[in-house]
Amino acid sequence: MVEDEQSGIEPRSFLTCVTEVARLLGVGDVALESKGRHARQLAHAVRKPLLERESLPEEWFVPLMAAAVYDPDSSFCRWFVEPAVYAFGRRRVMAALVDYLRTGTDAERAGAVRAWYSAQVPLRADRSPAYGPGGVRDPALDESQDIKAAWLEASLRVLAEATDLQMRHRVLRGLPASRAVYPPPLHELLESTLASARVHPDPHIRRWAAAADPEGV
Repeated sequence: MVEDEQSGIEPRSFLTCVTEVARLLGVGDVALESKGRHARQLAHAVRKPLLERESLPEEWFVPLMAAAVYDPDSSFCRWFVEPAVYAFGRRRVMAALVDYLRTGTDAERAGAVRAWYSAQVPLRADRSPAYGPGGVRDPALDESQDIKAAWLEASLRVLAEATDLQMRHRVLRGLPASRAVYPPPLHELLESTLASARVHPDPHIRRWAAAADPEGV
């Protein structure tokens, strides 16, 4: 996938993040094809070593998540998200992305939206030695229903409150257009968001509201 030039994320910021991950792994300089591709080449160099480790130190979690969020490519950010899910659990990874969506800059929010899809990667015992001996894994590591509800809540708030229209469009693509998907505690927020969306000047937002609440049109 082509790098998202509209994300607002500077390639230099991604380079800083992936360089930190490479430093933690002890990955030295890689052969560079071009200066502009340095970050992607470093990301490629750390991908396999990250998945091959049976465990990752606690202090690696924040740098891994930063690299995932600052990676401007929605396909390649999985290289950081997947090993984090195996080593630290889907629940913790998703919770970190919810925090980025709630309190991050627009660029970090955009990165969290890209990484959220990868955080739902299927888990396989043969994919990573971090899965656990004999294919055993503590299910609590990956319990995420309440975290998914928190993501929906944060997305609704961004849709209602963000000043950047592109940011609203980003979260809109991941918001279900079905009331049944939203848990009861979110119904009040959903109703207020729909009320605003129905009269919003942007046609994409109005179409989402019409799909989610056809009787309200």
